[in-house]
Amino acid sequence: MDVKEKLKIITDSCEEKKGINIKVLDIKNLSSIADYFVIVSGNSSAQVKSLADEIEEKMSENGYDTDNQEGRNSMRWILLDYGDIIVHVFHRDEREYYNLERLWENGEIKKNQEENNER
Repeated sequence: MDVKEKLKIITDSCEEKKGINIKVLDIKNLSSIADYFVIVSGNSSAQVKSLADEIEEKMSENGYDTDNQEGRNSMRWILLDYGDIIVHVFHRDEREYYNLERLWENGEIKKNQEENNER
């Protein structure tokens, strides 16, 4: 499966669990750590867990397991590392605080599902 198909599985999983403000950043020309960041938010720790679980489940069903993951204890910022794609699942407050989009603003945005209303 190519990276575009993996990105589709991840973003579809985020949409399925009502993830907020899904962004895919192409960082391959900026960093050697990954080709893409996927950033998504949830309104609660339960939604953050649900988003991460859905992504993991759908990726596993398609033969992809995480190389590494962090943050499952706090459920405020869960990182899922799939090698060429790193997924950041944030609680809304943490995302605003860390503002990864600003830090990686030179990355090309491949998907930008802005939040349409407050949830």
